[in-house]
Amino acid sequence: MEADILIIGGRVIDGTGGPWYKADIAIKNGKIIAIGKIGRMDAKRVIDANGLTVTPGFIDMHSHSDYTLMVDGRALSKIMQGVTTEVIGNCGSSAAPVMGILKDRGNEESKRYGLKIEWTKMREYIHKLEESGVSLNVVPLVGYSNIRIAVLGYDAREPSRSEMEEMKIILDEALSDGAFGMSTGLRYDPQSFAKTEEIIELAKIVSEHGGIYASHIRDEGDRGLVIEAIEEAIRIGREAKVPVEISHLKILAKPLWDKCDEMIRMIDEARERGVEVTADQYPYEASGTSLMAWIPKWANEGGREKLIERLKDKDLREKIKMELYKTMEYRGGAENAIISRFEPDPSIEGSSIKQVSEKLGLSEDETAIRLVEKALEAKSSIGIINFNQKPENLRKIFSKPWVMVGSDGYALSPTGILATGIPHPRSYGTFPRAIAKYVKDEKVVTLEECIRKMTSLPANVIGLWSKGLIKVGFDADIVIFDYEKIRDTATYTKPAQYPIGIEYVIVNGVLTVDRGVYTGEKAGKVLRKKKV
Repeated sequence: MEADILIIGGRVIDGTGGPWYKADIAIKNGKIIAIGKIGRMDAKRVIDANGLTVTPGFIDMHSHSDYTLMVDGRALSKIMQGVTTEVIGNCGSSAAPVMGILKDRGNEESKRYGLKIEWTKMREYIHKLEESGVSLNVVPLVGYSNIRIAVLGYDAREPSRSEMEEMKIILDEALSDGAFGMSTGLRYDPQSFAKTEEIIELAKIVSEHGGIYASHIRDEGDRGLVIEAIEEAIRIGREAKVPVEISHLKILAKPLWDKCDEMIRMIDEARERGVEVTADQYPYEASGTSLMAWIPKWANEGGREKLIERLKDKDLREKIKMELYKTMEYRGGAENAIISRFEPDPSIEGSSIKQVSEKLGLSEDETAIRLVEKALEAKSSIGIINFNQKPENLRKIFSKPWVMVGSDGYALSPTGILATGIPHPRSYGTFPRAIAKYVKDEKVVTLEECIRKMTSLPANVIGLWSKGLIKVGFDADIVIFDYEKIRDTATYTKPAQYPIGIEYVIVNGVLTVDRGVYTGEKAGKVLRKKKV
């Protein structure tokens, strides 16, 4: 028998969390066909992995690449850090389904990428993504925001019985089309207008399909309700009988940093009671969001046009400005809010709101509200990198066995249209950074446990039963790296830099990174969930 690829002499960490072992690995037709002392075997390509570490391909549990993959399916910022599968459609926002006013809004957002939305249903989006070709595997979730806006628009009210049924039909169709579950971003408007009971009813549909419920919870600290938000996520999982995956678990308000132990204990206790709760985390002290997310939710009722109207009212503008500034202060202040993307004036990208206020000679709160107004006029947004987390809390969270790695980033490129702005470095460095930071430097977990968090744990949570392990019969998604060298190089000021130490990346049996160089192959697949 001739193998397509034969990897010899590597230190294998198989993804189970067990100790490493020396072995050869043979790959044929996209699958692992042999592991061990293989000896003589013909192969089209032999990779000498002596001195290198061989692991399953990394699975990015939390990504927002829904549109960027349509722009550039090479997914360079992900594939070059060893990501072979990523989960898109997070925080309640997905590329499909898109209907009515949401399609208009989506076309405004995608316009900066030169994209036009030519799909409505989830299955149509999946087909378009397959046509364009991708270098890694893609796992779609359906965003709750898409569903609610399609039925209720931006109204802050409960759905009627018929509207609830309509939302269930839209969700059921997206899940039947192949989505692996539903995500929510309950911190964001108009999703924040929903009561818990509404989410539970929809999550029951997800449960029927054997999917997961992934949630950017209702508060991560800046509204003072992080413990209540964790309680809500657990309740949804318990009452809907659905696995809950908490997105980018953290506490981002300094006054609540000491709640971390209580938050972790709540999740541990829920798991002991049989509620399947997990979480993902990125290894950075700074979060990434939009300044628009700090607008008080009452001001967003009715959508962007209503917000613009309210800002024209002197008294309402002052109230919005005051509440926005209060949130910003809670999250570390204007000096810790770095503008990463601002299409009306790219020259201020990389500056803090404090620095911009000093340049303009305005107060910090007035500067922030003027940036919001300019973004609204341009029908765009304001990307913010926000330094707001306690390193000790990051370590505590990462040490938990139910926490996996998720970038909360995008598949980007250092050149072309996807190189605009100053994105969060997590899009380029999350996975090598987790190894360098939490294994090599801070010794929070072993290398074997870190790899489990990047491979078999997310595969099991999402339901990818042929991925996440180096095992005969499993998909040949494999990363080969130099443990001594592996490290991220992306910084907050210069994020578009690939990590070092990633030597080879194999996706579905196809060599996609060869000696640290992208090969041009697009062997990824858009995966579809089958109803249980």
